[in-house]
Amino acid sequence: MMLYFGSFNPVHKGHIALAEYVVEQGLCDEMALVVSPQSPHKSAETLAPELDRFEMAEIACKASKFADRIRPSVIEFLLPKPSYTIDTLRHLAENYGEEMTFSLLMGSDQLERLDSWKEHEKILEYPVYVYPRRGKPVPAELENRIVLLHDAPLLDISATEVRRRIACGEDTADLLHPDVAAYIRQKGLWSPASRIAAITARLTDTPDDIELLLERGKLHYRLNEWGAALNDFNRILKIAPQHAKAQQFIDMVQEILAFRYKDIYNP
Repeated sequence: MMLYFGSFNPVHKGHIALAEYVVEQGLCDEMALVVSPQSPHKSAETLAPELDRFEMAEIACKASKFADRIRPSVIEFLLPKPSYTIDTLRHLAENYGEEMTFSLLMGSDQLERLDSWKEHEKILEYPVYVYPRRGKPVPAELENRIVLLHDAPLLDISATEVRRRIACGEDTADLLHPDVAAYIRQKGLWSPASRIAAITARLTDTPDDIELLLERGKLHYRLNEWGAALNDFNRILKIAPQHAKAQQFIDMVQEILAFRYKDIYNP
């Protein structure tokens, strides 16, 4: 079984294309998308609830060309957090090692920081298949220790870009399976409103955080919430009077309001 670890936050077409590729190439009998509840290398701030991420992965796997061979796994939900790849591999080997062998799939970008992973040398004792990421060559010292999948699909899709588009209300049809997109809409994941709520909670502890105020103000701006946007941008100017970006947004909001509400008797 090949293990494809990730937060899948959310699962996108690139993930499934790679899973289908390794199955088509006969590199494994089964592919498991191991949904990680918390990565030691990633902030949990934008992480959707683990069961939502699992359900989206399940939807995407069922829609794949190999629905009977590509499945999501909850194994890391059952192990101590934060989850470490070597601990998961040991658990699987101890409990299922007599029934199957395990290999790993990862991107070439992950190899840059592999030496920071817990017991990374032990991880390299397993077969590691690596798909190329643009601008991220395999480190020379690892070339003979991994299998580089030169012909793997090179899809410039990132979950970060998916979340950005969702937060901005932009189209994601080229990035997400429609059923995954529908699930995200239904749950309100990464919507501007949910991001505003998360930022507001953080600002309770750091009310003068300019970056957070700017991000929240820009989200209010995208939602046409002019008053709330002005409050955030004006707050930034009180903290940093020469902040050009905040002043730029204030000017744009004022232009919009002046155009829409020319007559005080006709608001």
